[in-house]
Amino acid sequence: MLKVLVYGGTGSQARPTVKHLLQNRHQPIVLTRNPGSATDLAAKGAKLIAGDINDPDVLIPVHQNMDAVAFLVPAFIGSSDEAVTLGKNAIDAAANSGVKRFIWNASGPIPDDINSDDPKRVIFNYLEKSSLDWAVFEPTTYMENWLGPWTEPSVKNKNELTYPVLDHIRIGWLASEDVGKLVVAATEQQDISRQRFEISGIEAPVGPELAKIYSQVLGRDIRYRAMTPEEMGAIIDQVYGVGSGDRIAELYRQEQADPNPEPKYHDMTEVLETFPVQMTNIEAWVRKHAEVLS
Repeated sequence: MLKVLVYGGTGSQARPTVKHLLQNRHQPIVLTRNPGSATDLAAKGAKLIAGDINDPDVLIPVHQNMDAVAFLVPAFIGSSDEAVTLGKNAIDAAANSGVKRFIWNASGPIPDDINSDDPKRVIFNYLEKSSLDWAVFEPTTYMENWLGPWTEPSVKNKNELTYPVLDHIRIGWLASEDVGKLVVAATEQQDISRQRFEISGIEAPVGPELAKIYSQVLGRDIRYRAMTPEEMGAIIDQVYGVGSGDRIAELYRQEQADPNPEPKYHDMTEVLETFPVQMTNIEAWVRKHAEVLS
């Protein structure tokens, strides 16, 4: 049994990591500001520790006696500087506590330019220089984004699948459940050391093709509409507070303006040979969430 400290374990991205650690008979330890938001995880066997992930004095003791860390920077963290500080503090706490494995779900691609000021690149540079034994997953885009207030209400009320990606762009939509499985597999496989893995779903539809899958599963005509980044940012501001959507809106603004965007899907053959987990297809995911989307 491995003792694994899980960052973001109460959120949609890392909850599946906690779930699959428990299924594989490991002990997940979840650091959270609000243990009351994760009583369901505690009931299943996860250990909850109340604390602020941004406080280095909190991080150092909770890393003691851990076999591994499943790291994640929260999606709506206040700023790039805060993200970098969190990453460096987590890496330092793990290294100074003798943690054996540091598995990072980077929540997106890490820029190749080592001099980039992108927080993921800055954190990765710091991780590379550390003494830790690590693996990093760089996912494309989560299927769970379709449950967000920028998509789900439009599907439900307008039969319109809205997302700020242009109609002709292919995306390897990825279920957070599958990322959780991959993170746990990397935690267990001690021979995987200091490696990066670009990951995506096993299908890569363009917008109208995605809407067709939705239509077939939900039994009604669903159309795809590419939102503007400003629409996305405004909705995030409404839900999470003014300014929360600025960084994400700018990310999608750059993507929509790029005439040669980086592919948002990957051949998963080698990854799945290394980590033989069962992946989720889009039809199965939509069917699972059909009640919410109807």
